[in-house]
Amino acid sequence: MRTERRLLVLGAGTAGTMVANKVHRKIPEWHVTVVARDDDHDYQPGYLFVPFGANRPEQLRRRVPDLLASGVELVTGEVDLVEPVQHLVRLADGRELAYDVLVVATGTTPRPDQTPGMLGPEWHRSVGEFYTLEGATALADQLAAFRGGRLVVHVTEMPIKCPVAPLEFTFLAHDFLTRRGLRDATELVYVTPLDGAFTKPVASRRLGHALAERDIHLETDFVVEEVDQDRRVLSSYDGREVPYDLLVTVPLNMGADVIGRSGLGDELNYVPVDKHTLRSTEHDDVFAVGDAADLPTSKAGSVAHFAAEVLVDNLVDLAEGRPLSHSFDGHANCFVESGHGKALLLDFNYDTEPLTGTFPLPGVGPLRLLEESRLNHLGKLAFRHAYWNVLLPGRPLGLPSAMSMAGKHPE
Repeated sequence: MRTERRLLVLGAGTAGTMVANKVHRKIPEWHVTVVARDDDHDYQPGYLFVPFGANRPEQLRRRVPDLLASGVELVTGEVDLVEPVQHLVRLADGRELAYDVLVVATGTTPRPDQTPGMLGPEWHRSVGEFYTLEGATALADQLAAFRGGRLVVHVTEMPIKCPVAPLEFTFLAHDFLTRRGLRDATELVYVTPLDGAFTKPVASRRLGHALAERDIHLETDFVVEEVDQDRRVLSSYDGREVPYDLLVTVPLNMGADVIGRSGLGDELNYVPVDKHTLRSTEHDDVFAVGDAADLPTSKAGSVAHFAAEVLVDNLVDLAEGRPLSHSFDGHANCFVESGHGKALLLDFNYDTEPLTGTFPLPGVGPLRLLEESRLNHLGKLAFRHAYWNVLLPGRPLGLPSAMSMAGKHPE
């Protein structure tokens, strides 16, 4: 028999909004409260296109109150501390929120302050980024004024939100510069701490080949020590230097500071959870989902979507007094824009790396895995509509949360 409980969701991003709306529908006996830092909710995958003029900032932002189901309580404020033993969350303005079940969905944030020299007078000028709306907008101005030289795309450290996004930016920059007649005057360099273009071997080979085809230099195993804005040079701990005229960097990503302050996080402020149930390894009434969790898979919107579905099913188990019976497999499904109106598609989970084949229907597709196609590109563009109108309201998307091997070709 279900009883009334208080569910508190920290964060109104993709995962937090989905969980709140789904729980409100599936467990109406629970009182659901969401804590949001402010009233803005951005469609973050759209940031990638802003520097190239393909998305306008006003297309990517909506108000949080308009995205939550009627009956879900919204509290706007900064979380100061979580006290899991007392089942209490303290806000910076002194308010206190008690809970029976807590879902942490506080996401991850780029932290340029963690790399010496990255922040400075050239931040959002010759040192740009596209992981915030402010940064993507500033980068649009920098690219519009760019007349050739050395354009370096750089990843500081993994994990990062949407790990394919820096590669997508590089491919789109190649396309953008080609169309503007500036590609021959530009040396494009991709700098990564990994030993290849991507984390998974098959995908790494395919994406590395795509870089080589476009005459983009790949600098691997580069652990950055410092950004020298005066000399316009990236320096690594092993003594290498990469000069740039325009640097597009992905700073170190970290979870919310409040998670660290509250003793709930690891060294990067991500919440350790059971990777299948999403329950905290320390507190039975605390769960984490989306980028806030320390899951060994991509920090991607698709992961937040699939994991949120599993988490809500487990919360239904909890409401019914049953053991948690639903297991998340780490499923990620990521489009990779490759320029010229095409994209690749990756589909993988904890145990299976991206493979070739078709998706979602075996042998039919129509989407192609690890191959460039126009349909993959259109699928990525169409996703924005599905995000606002299907995913966030918590409606079924028609894709199973678990990865299927049907239609895939193991190598």
